[in-house]
Amino acid sequence: MQKRTFLTAAIAAAALANVPAWAKEKRKLVVGMDATYPPFGSQDSKTRQYVGYDVDIIRAIGKAEGFEVQVKNLAFDGLIPALKAGNIDIAINDITITPERAKSVDFSNRYYIAGLGVVVNADNTTIRKAKDLEGKRLAASIGSTGEIAARQIKGAKVRVFNQLTECYLELRNRGVDAVINDIPTNDYYVVTAGRGKVKALPVALTTEDLGIAVKRGNKKLLKSINRGLTTIKKNGEFAKIFAKWFGRQPEPELLKD
Repeated sequence: MQKRTFLTAAIAAAALANVPAWAKEKRKLVVGMDATYPPFGSQDSKTRQYVGYDVDIIRAIGKAEGFEVQVKNLAFDGLIPALKAGNIDIAINDITITPERAKSVDFSNRYYIAGLGVVVNADNTTIRKAKDLEGKRLAASIGSTGEIAARQIKGAKVRVFNQLTECYLELRNRGVDAVINDIPTNDYYVVTAGRGKVKALPVALTTEDLGIAVKRGNKKLLKSINRGLTTIKKNGEFAKIFAKWFGRQPEPELLKD
């Protein structure tokens, strides 16, 4: 009996030794996201569980690195302030890596290559290309790169909303002419809630890298996230999650560090 106790203790000690030092101190990390961005993150209406590409990615990284994830639903424009205040440990929410944001937070290696696209009502025949957005009424979620891009369009009248779903609703109510937002999120909306009512244009306004954000200077956590991201890219879990949510394999360059 005593030998078994010693053996169990030895196994437990060995397992603990493989856990990163910082994770031993805090095994459950609070992850902030605005759960209104399917397929990246949303809340299942039946189970009330958080689901999506971002949710699966950060949980897979957590599993590889020995920490659990507690999702906290926050408005998109509140994520970086929450990180800076220490109210959350990680932010993952279809966040584009930009020089301006990098002044406030530290970003992981990219985990998705995105771009900004355009959604219009299904019967719209006046907007077909990027130049057609000039002088139009445009909607974007507050604090997003979609808002930044919209404000750079000549003569555009830009309206910002707290949630992306509000942007799409305003479009369907004819309050705006187009929504500027990330292409995969647009595509998902077009084939789900917006089916038959709106359409996505074959236009990419920008190409962007998405990253996982942590409080500036938290090098241990950032290193762990990057290490976990590398692990799931190498063991095939990353490609499995990607295919689950986007129906295709990730670009070869995305599988590189």
